[in-house]
Amino acid sequence: MDFIHKPVLFRETIEALDIRPGGRYIDGTLGGGGHSAAILEALGGTGRLLGIDQDPDAIKAATERLGHWPNFTAARGNFRRMGELARENGLERAHGVLLDVGVSSYQLDAPERGFSYHHDAPLDMRMSREGTSAYDLVNGLSEGELRDVIWRFGEDKSAGRIAAGIIRAREHGAIETTGQLAEIVKRSVPAAVRRAEGHPARRTFQALRIAVNGELDALSEGLDGALELLEPGGRLAVITFHSLEDRIVKRRMAEYCRGCTCPPDFPVCVCGKKPRGKLVHKGGLAPSTEELEENPRARSARLRVLEKL
Repeated sequence: MDFIHKPVLFRETIEALDIRPGGRYIDGTLGGGGHSAAILEALGGTGRLLGIDQDPDAIKAATERLGHWPNFTAARGNFRRMGELARENGLERAHGVLLDVGVSSYQLDAPERGFSYHHDAPLDMRMSREGTSAYDLVNGLSEGELRDVIWRFGEDKSAGRIAAGIIRAREHGAIETTGQLAEIVKRSVPAAVRRAEGHPARRTFQALRIAVNGELDALSEGLDGALELLEPGGRLAVITFHSLEDRIVKRRMAEYCRGCTCPPDFPVCVCGKKPRGKLVHKGGLAPSTEELEENPRARSARLRVLEKL
């Protein structure tokens, strides 16, 4: 399967980056190279674009697609290491950074990657194809640890029932495939949950994927790294796909925009803190009705943009 990912909020994101000829940009989630291709077109052969992705399939596909651009460089790694990867590739500062957070369409649709409950495949979910897998977590964590993962990263009210169901199933052998896990979740939740819209395993799969890839910690570190790399006037554009991600981005950007933190009764500021950025779109941007009709997967997406002061 080709690494194809349909970018959401595509036009809004490229416009928000305010790309200038000769500028230096970082696509921290290279994927299939959709956003990067548009950035390179806007640069017109000038400046630099560094594309970062931890998935070797993404690096291979994007290099094949964009390698003819002399100002494009692909680097394999997690965007939490953005500063280090930028320096290794000769970039000390950037005029814009893009993060399209979460799992790609390719990763969801490739059965062998084990991200989706729609296919029966080995439990994996590793974006980097290295390290601890979903199989390791499902078969190695205690009931309490499983409950905490499913509740913390999936916000599933049935987390306790699902964790208990997994432990019972493990008594009869290892849980090896996505199909097995999806069926266990389905059997473990109340009938009302099974009748509700959407698959009852959706939140459990999300939780395991986030835990396997350390996504929320990576996002937090990546935001700080991006702000440090940005030139004054440079922009950070972040696309999120669920409330956990969006909450982190919203709060962190608000923190960057906040200045003095002295108590209100202090006559003068003693903390010396000044705002480091300003929001480009208050409240962020959601996909248009037209985009949702073309790509239903975009329904939970939100774009937030910060300009560094």
